Amino acid sequence: MLELRNIRKVFHGDCVANDDVTLTVHQGTIHAIVGENGAGKSTAMKIVYGFYNPDQGEIFFDGKSVTIRNPHDAIALGIGMVHQHFMLVENMTVAENIILGAETGTATNLDLDKANKDIKKLSDELRLDIDPEAVIEDLSVGLQQRVELLKALYRNAEFLILDEPTAVLSPQEVEEFFGILRRMKGQGKTIVIITHKLEEVLAISDEVTVMRDGKTVGEVKTAEIDAKGLARMIVGRDVLLRVEKDEASPGAPVLSVSGLSVDGRHGLAVDSVSFEVRSGEIVGIAGIEGNGQTELIEALAGLMTPKEGRVEFEGKDISSFGARQLKELGIAHIPEDRHKRGLLLHADLNENAILGVHYRPPVATAAGLMSAAATGKRAAEIIEKFDVRPANAELPAKSLSGGNQQKLIIGREFELDPRLLLVSQPTRGVDIGAIEFIHRKLIELRDRGSAVLLVSAELEEVTALADRLLVIREGKIVGEVDPKTATFEEIGLLMTGGD
Repeated sequence: MLELRNIRKVFHGDCVANDDVTLTVHQGTIHAIVGENGAGKSTAMKIVYGFYNPDQGEIFFDGKSVTIRNPHDAIALGIGMVHQHFMLVENMTVAENIILGAETGTATNLDLDKANKDIKKLSDELRLDIDPEAVIEDLSVGLQQRVELLKALYRNAEFLILDEPTAVLSPQEVEEFFGILRRMKGQGKTIVIITHKLEEVLAISDEVTVMRDGKTVGEVKTAEIDAKGLARMIVGRDVLLRVEKDEASPGAPVLSVSGLSVDGRHGLAVDSVSFEVRSGEIVGIAGIEGNGQTELIEALAGLMTPKEGRVEFEGKDISSFGARQLKELGIAHIPEDRHKRGLLLHADLNENAILGVHYRPPVATAAGLMSAAATGKRAAEIIEKFDVRPANAELPAKSLSGGNQQKLIIGREFELDPRLLLVSQPTRGVDIGAIEFIHRKLIELRDRGSAVLLVSAELEEVTALADRLLVIREGKIVGEVDPKTATFEEIGLLMTGGD
């Protein structure tokens, strides 16, 4: 169905994203593309979708040599793409988003009724359970993912590219999503899935292409490889697929939360929550996304104002403190949405590396200016310590892969040497080697005596890292479990309303 031959793509003069990439995707299969952050996976598929034009090489689609200059050309061929960061207009309906650019009716009179019927029929065929008249901002992340799928299918896509499709889904939503993909495959569609999650590759794909440093390093049938072998192909060495840590030695409470309530878009998002995090421990919060985790962390980070309740840091009331005041106390924050809360995408890595300390010496000088030397030194240290690729501090943050953007944010916050770290989805969109590295850094921070509050949609991650695990549902803490002994089924029951 698709063949890439000797594809090369260079950005910013010397940043080689794709270097002689060759791969083959067979019709009616689910084909996974895996590799480290910055390996060139998304770039190769964005070339197929017409987002980028290759500097050299050939694309064959359905047996014919094709030139894909833009997404319009790709769509005309029957190629669709669902991006890692959704491209939906939040205050418009499902139907309005899906027909955007492919409107029915006339310029002055959209035939939304026909669109609603067509979309409902398409949704029912794949059992997507999507209401065409629902407003996007009222939908869960998992349902928004399905809208993106419908958007491609509405344009008659027979070949679908999915970039990190499960990065924002709960374990239950992942299972439902894989059921949808299998039904699509059963209808004869061909699917390419870019992912870092090895267990998902093994569960859903027929074939796997591994990329490293912009090159294709291997193609294998999924049935002929295991997670360990796949990890070795990706990173070029053996990778520890489990978290190794000693028992925690918790000290005094660092963070104490009492009766905290926070307003959300539709009433209370956090409802009278109380807990504490002590020095030298990681407290995890597990829950299906959209149950108040975002608002809880953002309130504790000074980005939202609590409705009521009390927050103490080392015995001091910080309930009304803003983000800068909290940073001054030694509280760092790694946000779940790196684009919205973590980075200035158009600014370079030098500028992004100093966010939060840009007004302090040595970055800020006595004259009120910023020191280019101090800024460059800080950025270079973060890039080296946290293996941010490409290692060019002059590049804009938007030019980095999602995983390398994440490593830049994590490096910046760790450099603050925080007493308390608030961290949401630390390894979302991050490759297997970097996950191992980030997990090790979180354990090191704990072992130095810092307190860590961790939110993760990955049950394996949160149970492996946490010393104590709280479960949140509909804004309330509904239980505390021992992550060493609790099963995923038990945690899942608490997350979804069971006892």
